[in-house]
Amino acid sequence: MSVVDRPGRGISLRILSGLLFAGMFVSVKAVSDDVPLGQIVFFRSFFAIGPLIVFLWLRQEFPSGLATRRPGAHLLRASFGTLALFGSFAAVARLNLAEAILISQLSPILLTIGATILLSEHLTKWRIGGLAFGFAGVIVLVWPELTSPAQESARLTGYIIGIATAILSALAIIMVRSLSKTESPGAIALYFVLASMMGGIVTLPWGWTMPDGLTLLFLILSGLFGGFAHIAMTLAYRYAEASRLAPFEYVALLWLILADVFIFRLSLSTSFALAAPLIFAGAAIAAAEGKKKTNR
Repeated sequence: MSVVDRPGRGISLRILSGLLFAGMFVSVKAVSDDVPLGQIVFFRSFFAIGPLIVFLWLRQEFPSGLATRRPGAHLLRASFGTLALFGSFAAVARLNLAEAILISQLSPILLTIGATILLSEHLTKWRIGGLAFGFAGVIVLVWPELTSPAQESARLTGYIIGIATAILSALAIIMVRSLSKTESPGAIALYFVLASMMGGIVTLPWGWTMPDGLTLLFLILSGLFGGFAHIAMTLAYRYAEASRLAPFEYVALLWLILADVFIFRLSLSTSFALAAPLIFAGAAIAAAEGKKKTNR
């Protein structure tokens, strides 16, 4: 099973996965004050299994597509992904949204560097430019809040968790790209959600809550959005190099900001209006690499 170089398709799938992940985070945010972290991870993983099995079945890869000669690589990817999932929710609980967003955006930079070193991908000027504009947009977006009055020293734990999560996320995506050379996209995602589901259920002795109807609906939606998002993301890394797609992590960030504005009714700041063009410019620069190659 080989990786096909179709960057346009890879970029489209990565943007779609970002939108679906936004739906997942909106669902998680809606219940985060009432449901323990481990329980959220479990439900988000359990209800992601259905879409993944349907995806494998439609591709005639279930159950045959689950066979693998690289169980160790799947275990490593699933471990990185599960720890990153817990870490991302834990960091948000300890930091304000601006801080959590800024730290999470270390991941695309680490991803580009890691893919260059571990996967021998080329670090082109287009990818460097896309990352630079995207990260500049993130700085513009969160700077007003980061420079607001004094931070509590207790936030140090949140910063450490956030940085560790960015590293783990980058390593997980690099493993997805590596596994995509030989493994089914659905299988890669399914093994991950099974691992994260087991990680969530381990927290049961620390106390879970009995969700009401609306809370249960959001927990189910978090899994469905998450399952389809992982399918789209895994396919994206089959069609395009990890470092090529890294700047589009910033486009995924915009969906979450828009959700805050239109769903959670938070006001749209001036910094967002200044940051959005920079973030989209970063994506456009990265996408221009393929056009230049095509015109040659």
